[in-house]
This record gives sequence, C-alpha cells and structure tokens, in this order.
Amino acid sequence: MRTRLTAVMLLVCCMLAAQGTVEDYKRAYALRGKYGHGKVFYSDVRPQWIGGSHRFWYVRTTPEGRVYVTVDAARKRRGELFDHKRLAKALGEKTGRSVSPGGMYLERLSVSDRLDTLRFAFAGRRWVYDTKRDRLTGRGTVTPPQGQRLWSERDDEKWAAPAVSPDGKYTAYIKDNNIFVRTVAGGKERQLSVDGTEGNYYSAYIYWSPDSRKVAACKIRDTEKRYIYYVESSPEDRLQPKLHKQEYAKPGDELPFKVPCVFDVESGQAVIPSTELFDRQYYLWGLRWDTDGGGLTFEYNQRGHQVYRVLGMSAETGKVSTIVEETSDKYVNYSRRFRHDLRDGRRMIWMSERDNWNHLYMFDRASGEVLRQITKGEWYVRQVVRVDEDNELIYFSANGMRKDEDPYLIRYYRIGFDSGGLTCLTPDEGMHSAWFSYDMKYLVDVYSKVDKAPVAVLRDAADGSVVMPLETADITALLAEGWKAPEVFAAKGRDGKTDMWGIIVRPSNFDPKKKYPVVEYIYQGPGNHYVPKTFMPYDYNMSAMAELGFIVVMVDGMGTSFRSREFENVCYKNLKDAGLPDHIAWIKAAAEKYACMDTSRVGIFGCSAGGQEAMAAVLYHPDFYKAAYSACGCHDNRMDKIWWNEQWMGYPVGEQYKDCSNVENAHLLTRPLMLVVGELDDNVDPASTMQVADALIKAGKDFELVVIPGARHTMGESFGERKRYDFFVRNLLNVCPPKWSEVQAR
Repeated sequence: MRTRLTAVMLLVCCMLAAQGTVEDYKRAYALRGKYGHGKVFYSDVRPQWIGGSHRFWYVRTTPEGRVYVTVDAARKRRGELFDHKRLAKALGEKTGRSVSPGGMYLERLSVSDRLDTLRFAFAGRRWVYDTKRDRLTGRGTVTPPQGQRLWSERDDEKWAAPAVSPDGKYTAYIKDNNIFVRTVAGGKERQLSVDGTEGNYYSAYIYWSPDSRKVAACKIRDTEKRYIYYVESSPEDRLQPKLHKQEYAKPGDELPFKVPCVFDVESGQAVIPSTELFDRQYYLWGLRWDTDGGGLTFEYNQRGHQVYRVLGMSAETGKVSTIVEETSDKYVNYSRRFRHDLRDGRRMIWMSERDNWNHLYMFDRASGEVLRQITKGEWYVRQVVRVDEDNELIYFSANGMRKDEDPYLIRYYRIGFDSGGLTCLTPDEGMHSAWFSYDMKYLVDVYSKVDKAPVAVLRDAADGSVVMPLETADITALLAEGWKAPEVFAAKGRDGKTDMWGIIVRPSNFDPKKKYPVVEYIYQGPGNHYVPKTFMPYDYNMSAMAELGFIVVMVDGMGTSFRSREFENVCYKNLKDAGLPDHIAWIKAAAEKYACMDTSRVGIFGCSAGGQEAMAAVLYHPDFYKAAYSACGCHDNRMDKIWWNEQWMGYPVGEQYKDCSNVENAHLLTRPLMLVVGELDDNVDPASTMQVADALIKAGKDFELVVIPGARHTMGESFGERKRYDFFVRNLLNVCPPKWSEVQAR
C-alpha cells in the first residue's frame, strides 16, 4: 500500500511541474555559453603603462579577435602596438602552428620604452620581437612558477639570503640558530649572538642600520604546530588512498613570540628591549630602521586584536615607546592597515577606523600625537595609491562619498596633506578601477556597474577631466541572446534606518504574473562586501539557478565591511547572526514591491563562511528559510583557521564559540538541509562538516550529505551543482527533478 501511495505522489508531483522541467535545466546549462564573455566586445581593458613614459598598451577585444593597442597619452594618439599580421606570420613560421592575427594571445608581454622591442611568452617559449626590423627570435622555454608555501604554513624565518651591509663590507647570516657577520674582503667571521637554540632562535631576516654599524633581527621562541589530516580516496596515480598532512593553526593555539634585538657589529654589544609593550603577541613584524640609524620601528598585533601598536625602539638603550596605538572593545581591523613614514623622519601617515569610518591621519612620530585627520566624513578610504611627498598629495580610492547612490561604489580621489583640495578623479557613477602613470599625471579609468557595461577612458590626474575615450563595451550580441541585467535593489535592514544593498536575478523567461520561490546566495563573512558591483554577463552562482524557475538574490547585511566600523562590528563574537535579520527584512521589502516573489518558499545556499551561514539560516530562522544547501562550511569556528576566527570571534576561546556553532545547535534543525564537502578541503578542515553531520545523526535529524572525492574547497563542482539544482527544485518548487540522462541528452 505504501509503495502504491508513494508512486501516486511521485506521479502527481511530476504532473504539477510548471518549473524545474527538462527544458528549464537545459536552458540553465546553456546560459554559460549564451552569456559568456565572448559575447561582450571592447571590454576588459587592463592597461600596462610602459616604464616611466606617458605611453601604455592594452588589449582590445573585437568580434574579429584581439588587437594590441598602444596609446600616447601626451599626444592623444592611438595605434596598434605591432603589426598583427606580420607577427602572426612570423610566429606561425617559427612554431609550425596556424596563428590567427585576431586570435593571438601573448602571455607575459613586456614592452620596451621605445616600443621597438617586445618580450613575451607564446606556445611555451620565450620570444623577442624587433618591431622595427620585423625580427623574431626564440629564447628558450618558459620556466613554470616554483611551488609556494601553502597559505596555512607559518613562515618560521629560518632561511633567507645573507644580508649585505649598505657599505658592502659585511654580510650577516644565521648559523647554528645565531647571528654571524663576515667581512667581504677577508672573509673573517664573527659571531654576534650566542644564545640561539633550536626552540628559541634568531630570525634569518636580518636588517642593517643605514650606517652599517648595527644589525637587527628578531629572536623567536617557537611553539608546537598543529596539523590536520585528510584522505584522498581516489588518487589518479595509484589505487591505494593517500594520507595528506597540513599545517593548520586553529583558534586558541599557541603562537611564536618574537623579541627585536640589535647587535653592534664591531663591539658585539647586544641591545635587548623589555617586552612590556608587546607581551601578548598574535604577531610582531616589520622591523624598519629609522633613516638616521638611531632606532627602528616595528608593529605589534595583540592576541585578540583589541590592541595594535606601532612601536619605536632605541638602538642605543633598547627603550620601546608607542608611536601609534589603536584600541577597540571588539577588534582592530588590522587587515586595513596603511602606513607611510615621511622622509623627514618626523611624520607618519596612518589609516584608522578610530572615528567609526576608515580614514587617513598624520601622526607626529616623536610624540605619538595626531597632527591632523587628513580625510574625514561618513565614507570609507579603501586604498592609498600613492603618497606624493614632493607635492604633499595623497591619491586614494574610497566609497560612500556620494549619498545618492550605492555606497559601495569605488571612486578615486586626491587630497593634500593639509586636508585641502579634495578632488574626485573618476566622477562618473560606477565601480572604478584606475591605473596611474608613473608620474601621476594621467590615469586610465575603467568603470561599470552590474547593469552598466564597462567604459574605459584616459583622464588627467590633476582634475579627472577626460583626455580621450578609449573603449565602450558593446553588448549587442549579449542582448540578442535575451540577457537581462540584474536589478540593484536597496531596502532598510533590521534597524529600519540603514539601507542594505543587493541584487535580484530573474530567469530569462520571467513572467511577472507567476509566483517564484526565492533562493538566496549568501557569503556574509566579515572582511569585505560580496554583492557584485561590476558588469558580469554570467554569474556562476546565480544566473543558471534562476533559470530553473527561481528568483535568486544576494545582499550585504550588517557584519560585512566598507560601511562603518559599527556596521561591521555586528559580527563580533556573533557570526551566527550572519546578517540574516537584514537579509530577511530586505527580501520582504523586495516581495512587497514585486508580488512575483513568494516569501513562503525561500531557500539559501553558500560555501565556506557562506556554508556556515546557510545552515545557520535554517537553524535560527526556520520560519523564513525553508531549505539550505551548505558547502564546505566552517560549522564550528573552533575547527577553522586561526586568523579568520580569532579576529571575529575573539580570544581566548570561550562560550561564544559554542553559542555560534552549528554543531552545538544541530538539534534545532527542522528544514531540509544538504551538506557538501570536498574530501581534500585545504581551506576549512573537512572534519568540520563531518562533525556537524555526526551531531545531526545523534539528534535524529534527516539531512543529505554529499562528499566530493578529490575536491578541495568547493561549492560542489559539477556534481554538487547538479545536486544543488535538484535539491531546491524538490524542496521549493515541489517538483520531481528530471532524470539527468534526459537533461544531458541533446
């Protein structure tokens, strides 16, 4: 009887299918080709300034192929960087390949100041092309890049090239964990430190004073490292599984302790400071000698990130004093740091959120006092491009200065050291990227929005005026495929006052008379904003999902960055919040405007922090979120990387970690959940997903678990994508997904 009833239910389910059909799936998978970058021309301008000149080159994408263009900014002249037909012919003859002038792609292209020599990589070889003589010569094979330290591996500072003194008379180096110097002329060796051991050694990063009389280096008290292990079940090179081991520090782990030390090269006298002002280290770094050689500076990040100091140390007495101190009852946003020591040795430009917004300050190095706040207002300095000391100007990017538009849009500005002469250099509305000439006289400005195709112009860096237009993207072919831009939408968040900004993506066959379930893509981790702001023909996370019969949305809520410090600090010791109250308010506001959005059927998906947040949505807000797909989530912040979690969740590890844990709160699950993990995830310990699965099983909860063999940190790769589509089609559309053999059939 049960079998017959199940069959009847499945039949009814399939008969009700108005969305999530085979045709919808096929259309979703076809979008990547239909909406690809190949349908957008005269876009993706990435200029390369040539040396210290006023000339630059970039690649123009045309319907016929790529064209390498050169521009002389001073003369407002444009031309081809080289004769494409001649070079294509020469490359074809040398390589034995058919080379199309329009399809030519030259990797690692560098250009001489006189534009008469090109150096580039092509077909696995290095080449030099003399444009005047039309001469092409090969210069050997391209050397593949050397392997780099994995992100999670600590730099133990045990190896570095010997440091040569400024006067060229000495080299300093490490031997047997101690500092030695050797004369270049006679090779005479002298041991400066004698107390270095295997567990308390001197760093190989050695810094000479400007007068070559002293060296400075940190003595490092080491700690035991943590490692995580995971099994590669199906390696390609053998039958048996492989066990992988990875260095991976987690919240609460012990960290190395550093002490800056100074040694006199002639006398061997050591100057060792008191550690009182840097005694609770998360890290200590950036040893830098003062220009007069009388002392050095370094930076100290206190464990828990509530104190950050720039410290000065006398090379004669070892006395340490504070130049800059940042404090917070939550966390200092140390990843936003910018520091520029002026040549006069007396002043320093420093970036800080101390007034609730990220701004630039001028400090007096001797007194540690703020001489002036250079930038000020309810907006956010993003990046300092250049400090021009000769003209006392600062070039920087910022967002939020225009009150009548999306506050995340970046523009470029110039301001004087005295806070005067603030000038916008990229006035058009949009998300801007700028490339300045070496002398800061010109800039190439490329800007767009999610609903505005890219524009590239050459501007005068004095006032932002347009010197000459470069390219305006042509999206005619994209529009011909039925492409529609995402809608930028703003609505009040949980406080009823602050605007939250997001986007709405609809299917290409959208019918405003229909009701559509809503699927939210979430990545709300602190440290950035995540809603796209630049033109993107195809969004891998949102476009195809919408095509199945959903309205797909994304929004930045409180807890994300680049608004105010107060806006971001909502995340502190509270990552389970995930901005979800703001997201819910935003989606409800959108549904009030658009009756087609069915807020009784809302799903959510994300990866990494987004995976943690997607599961949190159905744990803590099951009345609103009805289904969640969670990929590679850091479900318990005690299991994840130290740097991410101690900043946002605090130190020492306490009850707040348990309160925010999806593992500890797994018993709250009442909605459909799919967990996905790559078995080789080297970003978030894959055990985090398995532990939440274990907690769900122990709590008697039903859920789906998908493990992707061989996958690392992933949303699910192609198989997980299929599972995600089917999961939401079943649980939000209440439709039986089609068989994959039908979807793949042509």
